[in-house]
Amino acid sequence: MQLMKCVFTAALSATLCFAALAQAPATTQTPAKPKSATGTTVAKPAASTYDRTLLKPYLLKDKAPDTYQVRFDTTRGEFTITVTRAWAPLGADRFYNLVKHHYFDNAHFFRVLPNFVAQFGISAYPPVSAAWEKATIKDDPHSQSNKRGTVVFATAGPNTRTTQLFINLKDNGPSLDSQGFTPFGVVDGDGMKVVEMLYDQYGDTAGMDQDAITKGGKKYIDAKWPRLDMIKSTTLVGAATTPPAKPASTEKPASNTATPTHKPATKPPAQP
Repeated sequence: MQLMKCVFTAALSATLCFAALAQAPATTQTPAKPKSATGTTVAKPAASTYDRTLLKPYLLKDKAPDTYQVRFDTTRGEFTITVTRAWAPLGADRFYNLVKHHYFDNAHFFRVLPNFVAQFGISAYPPVSAAWEKATIKDDPHSQSNKRGTVVFATAGPNTRTTQLFINLKDNGPSLDSQGFTPFGVVDGDGMKVVEMLYDQYGDTAGMDQDAITKGGKKYIDAKWPRLDMIKSTTLVGAATTPPAKPASTEKPASNTATPTHKPATKPPAQP
């Protein structure tokens, strides 16, 4: 079963390590203001249920607008992602359809590594995760760098993107651009302040538990990893009202700060 999990980095050494690093400061960029809801999002299901259309990924093939915005309501607050379809058309279309049918509602940020990434995209409902297991999309040509605040699909190798995504918590371009990770959107303005508050003290231990998370869903996380932050809902709020947002600015880490050598993908690394 193909699961979206972290993999061995494409570095010379197969040994992977990580360190809890200082978070980059939030950008001072003014966030783009979303339009009011356009009515295109499917009616939100009750909290204990899910849209049964999600069990048939082959039906969810709508083309996304050239630009659109998605509001995330999380246990840490709200932030908005602006998507630019031209950056990665296939990825933008997949994200659009997942949001439209509330795939991410009640899902958790299960892998948050300081100064690296915040990863999510395993459904709260095991039957939904199973349905999307092999619903892969082809890679988009790489056109944007993995700057701080950009939103990207995780992969298990070429042409293996399904539902897992990550938000870059710093400028990961030097390590991820050459590996084919292709941003399709960016967290707007001060939204990164919310993202950087996501619970990160489990390190990669929760990320290593993706098999069980996928099979057990929200009930398993609530029992095993109760402090992970959750996506309460995602909502399409209309086309962007301003030009595509630029990735958040970043500062270079101090010279004595280690750089994570792992990458957001699907095969778990060996324990460091």
